[in-house]
Amino acid sequence: MIMNALTVDVEEYYHAAIFQRATRGLTSRTFESRVVASMEQLLLLLERHQSKGTFFVLGEIARAHPALVRRIAGEQHEVACHGDRHIDVCQQRPREFRADVRRAKRDIEEIIGQEVIGYRAPNFSIGPGEAWAYQMLAEEGYQYDSSLHPIHHDRYGQPNAPRFPHEVWDNGVTRLTEFPIGTARVLGVNMPIGGGGFFRLLPFSLIRLGMRRVNLREEQPFMFYLHPWELDTGQPRPPMSWRHRFRHYVGVDREAGKLARLMALFRFGTVKDILKIHPVARPALAGTSSGY
Repeated sequence: MIMNALTVDVEEYYHAAIFQRATRGLTSRTFESRVVASMEQLLLLLERHQSKGTFFVLGEIARAHPALVRRIAGEQHEVACHGDRHIDVCQQRPREFRADVRRAKRDIEEIIGQEVIGYRAPNFSIGPGEAWAYQMLAEEGYQYDSSLHPIHHDRYGQPNAPRFPHEVWDNGVTRLTEFPIGTARVLGVNMPIGGGGFFRLLPFSLIRLGMRRVNLREEQPFMFYLHPWELDTGQPRPPMSWRHRFRHYVGVDREAGKLARLMALFRFGTVKDILKIHPVARPALAGTSSGY
């Protein structure tokens, strides 16, 4: 069986873009932290199914909960970086972005005593206009990125981008590999089956068939992602429009069961381990970053 990447964006429920948009008008926007309990549930699920994963941790989460981050590393999962304060890359100037990823990487490495080589942008926010970020990530010591979601979406997505691991920066000295979120190619369209709200919403049979197609027919590893809060059925539910409520909470009550079924059917590991054994497509032109 091909090893697939199981990845987790370690953030609070109130970091989610839909939640923030829905609660913007509230008089009080102070919400309790619930990430530790959600992560406890997820780590136990991974242990039960003898699966490993890559955890993209926010710098502010690492500083607030260092014992949690040390536990992730101690259980032989990979610890990677999700930025420092969950600010979209497209909302930052290049110097601000560099400072953000540098601080988060430094603080996480100090906590776990290991090198951090992977990065994922909040809300997949590295688009064609932010291709400069690839060079900066490579210069700051990152070896791979997983911020590309090759689908049509109202907030992010590059549907014409490559679907599998490929290099996005290589100047002969520093190199950066991109590992996109998983999709299934059906009738010329990339189907968004790689996790998040799509996993919570879509029938499990469709997810299973799509991942099998990628593994067996295309012989490629699949990138799956989720957030700890997607397992948290007791998270706060402040007033919000039905559209926002649906998008944020749909399928939360079924997430743990669907994840368990997925882990029973497919082999999962860390991004770092997969990239060691799987060939990566080289860029057409060295010394440049891909803007697709």
